[in-house]
Amino acid sequence: MWRRSFSSSTAALKGKKWDALVIGGGHNGLTAAAYLARGGLSVAILERRHVIGGAAVTEELVPGFKFSRCSYLQSLLRPSVIKELELGKHGLKLLKSNPSSFTPCLDGRYLLLGPDKDLNHSEISKFSLKDAQAYPRYQTQLESFCKFMDLVLDSPPPESVHHKSSINEKLKNKLQNSVFWASCLRQVSSLGQKDMVDFMDLLLSPASKVLNNWFEADVLKATLATDAVIGSTASVHTPGSGYVLLHHVMGETDGERGIWSYVEGGMGSISKAIGNAAIEAGAHVVTNAEVSRLLIENSSTVCGVALADGTEVHSSIVLSNATPYKTFMELVSNDVLPDDFVRAIKHTDYSSATTKINVAVDKLPEFHCCKLEHPHAGPQHVATIHIGSESMEEIHSACQDAVNGVPSRRPVIEMSIPSILDKTISPPGKHVINLFVQYTPYKPLDGDWQDHDYRESFAQKCFTLIDEYAPGFSTSVIGYDMLTPPDLEREIGLTGGNIFHGAMGLDSLFLMRPAKGWSNYKTPLKGLYLCGSGAHPGGGVMGAPGRNAARLVLQEVGERT
Repeated sequence: MWRRSFSSSTAALKGKKWDALVIGGGHNGLTAAAYLARGGLSVAILERRHVIGGAAVTEELVPGFKFSRCSYLQSLLRPSVIKELELGKHGLKLLKSNPSSFTPCLDGRYLLLGPDKDLNHSEISKFSLKDAQAYPRYQTQLESFCKFMDLVLDSPPPESVHHKSSINEKLKNKLQNSVFWASCLRQVSSLGQKDMVDFMDLLLSPASKVLNNWFEADVLKATLATDAVIGSTASVHTPGSGYVLLHHVMGETDGERGIWSYVEGGMGSISKAIGNAAIEAGAHVVTNAEVSRLLIENSSTVCGVALADGTEVHSSIVLSNATPYKTFMELVSNDVLPDDFVRAIKHTDYSSATTKINVAVDKLPEFHCCKLEHPHAGPQHVATIHIGSESMEEIHSACQDAVNGVPSRRPVIEMSIPSILDKTISPPGKHVINLFVQYTPYKPLDGDWQDHDYRESFAQKCFTLIDEYAPGFSTSVIGYDMLTPPDLEREIGLTGGNIFHGAMGLDSLFLMRPAKGWSNYKTPLKGLYLCGSGAHPGGGVMGAPGRNAARLVLQEVGERT
């Protein structure tokens, strides 16, 4: 089935009108295609690169070492997607990270956190007994907020129909929106007024305010605060960063809230499993098929796409998994789009401060704060390791460097070592290490990311910082691959290097994503839909935009037949 439905040749695309085309074989595009194909549509997925997966991809960049090149941990993939597409049957195997978080300190102490409540109490008590007592209440409150968010994540936003719609369409739209808001009201009632006020406070406040209201220990607050700034250009003091904190804790693994996991074979295994589900349903996947422009008739209706090699592929339905900027500013002529829509897309915040460094090492890092009770892999190696995050002010200072136009002098580094649990991705005795690094401006004022020496200098800065916590780390490096913001844009197609397809501020979420009035996956062009992270509910390896968009398309196709 895979061989019949997966190819790098565009020949099979010619001479046929497809029911639907999907631009981009990232995990959301594959998810959309799987649902569309299962709904009975003939679907072709057009992927620019030689490999499917987008940012959720596994690549062997150093011989013998397989890296999750961009995204590197799983928790946000919607349970509905895993269940409905039977991803376990298609090869998805999750490896739970327990403990989940390890923060070493230069004074010789450390903080280890995970799903074990007794462990958390013991570890936090080393810094503050008061915080140890407050932490379970903090977790319980966030879990209740996450339950509220489930409804929002798995539903299209209750967008109003446009003025050209028929009376029947308007009545149906009002009914659907009323059902959504009624469901929200029931959720609000179940929360109660106090929790709802706390929920609004979390959404609107800086993460620093939220965490200062709960805790007193710097290292605990800083460890939790990393979830509020990960992948963004924001500081812990930026209003609205509290939502990003919630966004990164509302996932689950096998029904357990807030549990992150590695994926056997790397993050590309998620994309491969979804791709297998799509292919089993009849979808056709084509790699090395770069879309150069959308084909449009009558100035407002999509009728297919043109590929970079000149091939035209025809369909009256096209779903774009590309970023909103790529979709509307590069694949469509501006003169067929409303001016206010073009302005909104053009001026969306696509800035990035993220660099991913994938490292092959010949031994595990040995943290001086651990007394070598585990001569090989210890619990600290299983967890996500926070380097340079001993206080929120340390994170804020790193952010301010980027605001001033230079990479952080002491970067904030999230380190993970998937090869501890996944024995399929590195040679025996050697390891794969992910370094998710902030803050790195797209265009630094003190150099150029295309300059080899400048790139090497920054990588060595990161390795040297890790040496402060794990002496000798630098000497263990066999080789590495580094993706700066311009690299993420060029290689993966992420405009500005932004891993979320656009900022996740409160002005860019829900009914405002990707633009006011266009939040329900439809676009000003008839037959064109967004199905990527630039649409609701946003970034992360969720599958929700792809699933929601495909279900909307199937609904509309059903209404026409």
